Amino acid sequence: MEPENCLGLLMTRKRKSQEDSSTFLMDELNEDLLEGVLSRLPTSAFFRLSSVCKRWKSVANSSSFKLACSQIPSRDPWFFMVDSHLNQSIVFDSAEKNWKKLNHPPLLQKKSNYNSMPVSASGGFICFRNSYGNFVVCNPVTGSCNEQPPLDPALQSLTFHAIVMSSCPNKHDQSSYKLVVVFGELPKLSFRVYNSSSGCWEEEIALSKKFNEDDKSKELDDSTEFDSNDDSAVYFLSKAGNVVATNMQRSPSKQYSSVITSKDGVEIVHFLSSSGSIVACNLTSKCFIKYPRLLPVFYEYSIDLVECGGRMLVVLLSEFFESASLRVWCYDEDIRSWQQIAAMPPSMSHVWYGKNVDINCVGAGDQILICLSSAEISSCVMCDLAANEWIKFPKCFVDGEAIKFMSAFSFQPRIEASL
Repeated sequence: MEPENCLGLLMTRKRKSQEDSSTFLMDELNEDLLEGVLSRLPTSAFFRLSSVCKRWKSVANSSSFKLACSQIPSRDPWFFMVDSHLNQSIVFDSAEKNWKKLNHPPLLQKKSNYNSMPVSASGGFICFRNSYGNFVVCNPVTGSCNEQPPLDPALQSLTFHAIVMSSCPNKHDQSSYKLVVVFGELPKLSFRVYNSSSGCWEEEIALSKKFNEDDKSKELDDSTEFDSNDDSAVYFLSKAGNVVATNMQRSPSKQYSSVITSKDGVEIVHFLSSSGSIVACNLTSKCFIKYPRLLPVFYEYSIDLVECGGRMLVVLLSEFFESASLRVWCYDEDIRSWQQIAAMPPSMSHVWYGKNVDINCVGAGDQILICLSSAEISSCVMCDLAANEWIKFPKCFVDGEAIKFMSAFSFQPRIEASL
């Protein structure tokens, strides 16, 4: 072999050796490191781990990998979408900005749970209520489900105002949660709590009406406020000549429109009464109050509650001066009044004027997903409170047809959350 050819061969081998030494191989990681790396992947990637190689398939099915996943503090939320077809699972992945169709949980396909309505969500779980009034909690990612013990038959006939879930995760457990139901006729309200740790419903607890000490007008008897049929339907003629009722006509999945907040160990459940007023139930001190109205009772509007960053916020769609306005409000406890914190640009909200729109909203961190629907049009819009951005979701098509979503529930996609 010629000298120059030998030199070329040596240089080629040297260059190849240098390249090989700088290449990082995942197979060189030990099991703990590999699980730690894979646990930080987006949840949608977990479904593809099994098809990469035998080792990754083994990791994906191991209990230690699920433990590694549970140590990830939070994940970008998925939004479980609700439309007229209840026996399907469609989600919007906020990390990948796309739609996904999941396998509907097997337990919800049973005849007794067919057409179960999602009513609340927290952590990695969504709570459904079947036609018998019983609750089924499921992880929509894995399909695992658990039927809760039924409430007393006598309670099923009462008016339910709020159904909320509260996850109680710790560093090694993403499976603990509480389910709270508030029921009764104002002003006689009570609540019960289901705790997954004990696996049973706790005793019923009555809530008392609380008055503001410095509000002299509230020193009247309880009956003064509630016996005036404040929560009964009042009918009036709108500017368009339509007969309008003041009681809230809500999407079935948001008829228990309610959220739970927790601060300094104090848990408060907020819900909308049938007339659109906001009621706050303090589960710690066992009392409730009613917030002042944002708009007069004789006014056309659509309203919903969300929880964002530990705060209860109100999303309100109303009509002023021949234009629709969608705004987000927060109640300031110090000055005891509502403060506007965000507003949809008029160029986006004007299209909803005169459309008799119903809004159903859900919060996730600093984001609010707003489902706007009417007989004519429907849309989903994301409000980013931190960036002050309003982004319209792309349409979701199933079998070539655009789906009209009525509402949504936010949850964290966690494969380790088991039932």
